[in-house]
Amino acid sequence: MLKVLQEETEIFRNFLKKKPAKEEPPKMEKLTKPHNLPQAVGRDIINLGKDPDWVWHLKSVVRPSHNEKDRYDVRVFDETQASSRGASIENYNSLDQHPELILFEGWYDRKSWRAHIKEKKVRSKLNDCSTKGNL
Repeated sequence: MLKVLQEETEIFRNFLKKKPAKEEPPKMEKLTKPHNLPQAVGRDIINLGKDPDWVWHLKSVVRPSHNEKDRYDVRVFDETQASSRGASIENYNSLDQHPELILFEGWYDRKSWRAHIKEKKVRSKLNDCSTKGNL
């Protein structure tokens, strides 16, 4: 009888033990393909003194920001320059292999229409022609 009681106690203890949580594989971010600039981003670049005609021909890639719900990290590049170098830009992370193609970088908020964009320091001939009146 004592042996049966010990076995039942052991079964009950095993039942109460928490099973280790299964580690979930990291979620893959679904990143979008290149698009035209969001209005807030284009406006911010123009406010940096760039020619609007040039600005609105640029492309952007975005990813959700880890900080806020409606905020997105954005990178801006020239699609013509990328294809002339043979670079295939599929999404935000594609520019990690081609940092020289990133003309502007920052974030924008879809809800408030705010943006904070900075020009990258890497200069190119195309980048030099982007100021107003130099096209």
